[in-house]
Amino acid sequence: MKKIVFLVLLLSVIKHSIGQQPGAVIDVQHYRFALTLNDDNNNIQGKATIEVLLLKDTRQLTFELVSKRNDGKGMTVLQVTEKDKPVTFQQSADSLHIDLPAKAGEKREIEITYEGIPADGLVIDKNKYKHRGFFADNWPNRARNWLPCIDHPADKAPVDFLVTAPNHYQVVANGVQVEETSLANNLKLTHYKETTPLPMKVMVIGVADFAVQYAGDVQCIPVYSWVYPENKDKGFYDYAQATEILPFFIKNVGPYGYKKLANVQSKTMFGGLENAGAIFYSENSVTGTRKSESLLTHEIAHQWFGDMATETEWAHIWLSEGFATYMTILYFEHKYGQDTARKMLLEDRSQVIGYTKRSKKPIVDSSVKDYMALLNPNSYQKGGWVLHMLRNQLGDSIFWKGIRSYYAAYSGKNASTDDLRKRMEEVSGQHLRQFFLQWLYTAGHPVLDITWLYDKDKKGVSLTINQQQDIPFEFQLELSFYGQDRSFLFNKTVAVKSKQTTLVVPVTKPVEKVVADPATKLLFEGSVKGL
Repeated sequence: MKKIVFLVLLLSVIKHSIGQQPGAVIDVQHYRFALTLNDDNNNIQGKATIEVLLLKDTRQLTFELVSKRNDGKGMTVLQVTEKDKPVTFQQSADSLHIDLPAKAGEKREIEITYEGIPADGLVIDKNKYKHRGFFADNWPNRARNWLPCIDHPADKAPVDFLVTAPNHYQVVANGVQVEETSLANNLKLTHYKETTPLPMKVMVIGVADFAVQYAGDVQCIPVYSWVYPENKDKGFYDYAQATEILPFFIKNVGPYGYKKLANVQSKTMFGGLENAGAIFYSENSVTGTRKSESLLTHEIAHQWFGDMATETEWAHIWLSEGFATYMTILYFEHKYGQDTARKMLLEDRSQVIGYTKRSKKPIVDSSVKDYMALLNPNSYQKGGWVLHMLRNQLGDSIFWKGIRSYYAAYSGKNASTDDLRKRMEEVSGQHLRQFFLQWLYTAGHPVLDITWLYDKDKKGVSLTINQQQDIPFEFQLELSFYGQDRSFLFNKTVAVKSKQTTLVVPVTKPVEKVVADPATKLLFEGSVKGL
């Protein structure tokens, strides 16, 4: 009965894999943002040219754009035109409504001219060396504070950024630089073009005083480091590790989706932000000691998971963050060995256990409306652990085959958790619905009370495994048996499928110790006691 209830829950949150969020009226085909920045104040001027495909008949187009607030921050739309003809519009607190009757299947292009001081989303501030800069910080849905857009991961589109700024600045953005032109009044125009469809959360510009280094090519992909001039030697040294990390993901996952990789020291509020082809790292990520290797790996992994293959809805954010977390562990396993990976897994398991004591929520949680709240151990560490357990269930070869199949199918598109399940079932031949139900759509994890008793007369160990959490999970539990002087005897894997599992394990020698999950394969907590 409980499994049926969970199936209904699963089906209720599955979304369309490719296309727009439910109820969408338009599909953005292309963005062109022409922006003018200055050193006198924080006011920006913008002209957004947006091409859309109509999905439904409508009399009005709506974009997200935060309007001017009482504190003076926000955007004021000055004009909207189509083919140079004015179009009427209305602004509300968080939206721009454009009166434009259109039929499903039509393509329309509109221009929005606006200005204002960004309330969020574009950080205009001095860095730690007291130099002014402009850094986009869109995640999760803060692009609307300075760019008119569809601020949802399901709507992906190519983008051009044309930035006019004082000529002492360097400009980095998504895509490749196609123009740099000196203008009057000590200004400079820099144009970047990205032809791969992106969600708004990873569209970016960075405008600041930079030292820039070409770190090398990785399979014809140029890799650059953009750092503050004051710490350029340390920054170039730290960020050059990207050239070592990139080949791992190309080999194991699939082709890199962008025409460059820039690693950028910035004023992002996050430790790192996976902007497509132009990753932003916090300004304190530069140390000269390469202590940010795991951060670089995590953000580079996002170029595949989150940027190219993007979640359909915020509830499926683990397809981005859980993947980046586990792919970092897999890279460290590749580079430093299994002991390092196991240590990382144990640390992550500890975080998940601690978080579960505070929050009884599943990984896929469609009730969350404050998307910043998704930055939690469920999305990251538990999501990574789900992939680790899936890898152990399928085996390395099938696991990686499934990962490559999933990426190939949804690169440049959107995917849901159910899409991943279907790909993994297809390549493995296994039924994985129960696995996905319990680990992704059910809160918590196994909490085990394991007791054992050695009977020398019967030459066996009586085992009882009690699941103490409300809903029983199904899993394979590996146990190690040790004899006198704690000498290793053998391993035994037990199929646990109910609240209580009892069995007798035959032994030929006395048993003095039993250890649960010796190889760190299962997300659980609990105790093992000899009677």
